[in-house]
Amino acid sequence: MKLKTPKGLNTRPTVDSVKESVFNILNPYIPGSKVLDLFAGTGALAIEALSRGAELAYLVEENRNCCGIIRENLAHTKLLVKGMVYCRKVSSFLKEIGKKGVKFDIVFMDPPYSNNFIQETLQLLVENDIINDKGIVVAEHHKNDIVMDSLGNLKKIRTKRYGDTQVSFLVNS
Repeated sequence: MKLKTPKGLNTRPTVDSVKESVFNILNPYIPGSKVLDLFAGTGALAIEALSRGAELAYLVEENRNCCGIIRENLAHTKLLVKGMVYCRKVSSFLKEIGKKGVKFDIVFMDPPYSNNFIQETLQLLVENDIINDKGIVVAEHHKNDIVMDSLGNLKKIRTKRYGDTQVSFLVNS
C-alpha cells in the first residue's frame, strides 16, 4: 500500500529493497511483538511491522508535519488503533518511557545521517532499559557512522550494506 510522504528533502524514507531485506530477516520475530520506531518519518517501518502481525507500535518523530503524515498513513492502512504517535524529541521520549518501565521487542531507528545520533540513541536505549531480553534493535545509518560491536547488553550480530546505507542489527542479551 502506498504511503503518504512529506514534500521536500527533510526525510529520507527507507528504500523499498532495504526495507524488504530487513523484514525478511525480522519476519520470525514480528508476530505479537511490541515495536518502537524512532525518527519515524512517515511511519513506514512500524506500519510494515504492524501489517505483519506486530501487536502495537510506538512511533516517535520530532517534525510536526511528519507526525500528521504518520497519523494519516496509520488511518489509511487501518492500523490507527495499533499505532501510538509521539511528536517529540527521541531523547526526551526515551528518558520518559524508561521511567514508566515500558519495554519493546523490536526497535527501529533511522536517524538523520551524520549527526552522531546513532551512538547517542543506542546509549539512551541502554541507559533507560527499554529493550526486552532478546529484543532487537535495527539501526539504519550512513556507511561512515560507527556502530560499536557492543554497548551495555546490546551486541551487534549483523551488518548489511546497501550502497551508502548500512543496517546494523543488535540484540539485547
